[in-house]
Amino acid sequence: MDMKAAVMREVGKPLTIERVQLAPPGPGEVLVKVEASGVCHSDLNSLMDESTPTPSILGHEGAGIVVEVGPNVRHVRPGDKVALSWVPFCGVCPFCEQGQVHLCESAFGPMFNGTLLDGTSRLSQGGQQMYHYSLLSTFAEYTVVAERSCVKLPDEMPLVQASLLGCGVATGYGAAVNAAKVTPGSSVAIFGIGGVGINAIQGARIAGASKIIACDVKPKNLELARAYGATHTVNVAEQDTVEALKELTGGYGVQFAIDASGNTNAGSSAWQATRKGGTTVVVGAYHPQKQLSLPAGGFHRVGKTLKGSFYGDIHPLRDIAALAQLYLDGKLMLDELVLEQIPLEDINRAFDSFHDCNCVNVGRSVIVL
Repeated sequence: MDMKAAVMREVGKPLTIERVQLAPPGPGEVLVKVEASGVCHSDLNSLMDESTPTPSILGHEGAGIVVEVGPNVRHVRPGDKVALSWVPFCGVCPFCEQGQVHLCESAFGPMFNGTLLDGTSRLSQGGQQMYHYSLLSTFAEYTVVAERSCVKLPDEMPLVQASLLGCGVATGYGAAVNAAKVTPGSSVAIFGIGGVGINAIQGARIAGASKIIACDVKPKNLELARAYGATHTVNVAEQDTVEALKELTGGYGVQFAIDASGNTNAGSSAWQATRKGGTTVVVGAYHPQKQLSLPAGGFHRVGKTLKGSFYGDIHPLRDIAALAQLYLDGKLMLDELVLEQIPLEDINRAFDSFHDCNCVNVGRSVIVL
């Protein structure tokens, strides 16, 4: 199949719009017509990363319509609307057997190598191999993905909004609901109000928390946080964050703290602002050379839990479908997260906005194909 795609040719350089070839789906694979794809900061990170194989087609937040299925595909069929998950799981490893499919390692070797799960590519140009990205490559008109990357959606689910479900929305929501296990009437602090943090706020709201405190350095982000469910805000550049959070909770600290910032200083503050017996969840990715510092004195006495969370501890087939239903029921805000809808040809403008400190980063530019 000949199709249009945005191609990463060089690290740090603009993507180029080109015609490329896509081979049919193999066993356990699905051909999807991509209708919409969110542009995530992780795509920018990969564009700037010398370990990303080139030429590759980026994009990992997508939704579309099933066109064709390969042998042994059982759960989707042509015509189905699907959201795409970038972490297909094997179903047979010890983590999958325990229901912790977000910890399955089967996808990561192929992901880092730029292939599909079987170690081969379906992408080429002029007979030369091209590389997949995050097993999805949604910055293209079509994509071939693993069946377990396809989450079937209700027919009434709009695909622009559905494209956001597979990464930032699921990760933030899951950090609050699955990893922290926020309880009704509880107090929650969220650090870093970007694409993940704003959805952690939504998760805390849906879980029934009574006090949701947004912590960030950007006044605009803090203002937007209230629209999604934050009851209080703390500007961490202007206030002693730990003291402010304790003051808002009668001196005890919050019951749950979620660090979506990727900043180890914020992680330390989140831990210190969590009350005895509470839970601190780290969902933002820290730089591998950084260290997370926690006070050691009396550590054993506070009874707190520190938990890392990858992909919001979600089970994609269950939780992404549930998020779609929450949207249809009017409980999950997605329309507001769509900052703009743009054609594939304007994709570099979406990347450029990440470098503008004045641009709103609560939401996504969505490529509409």
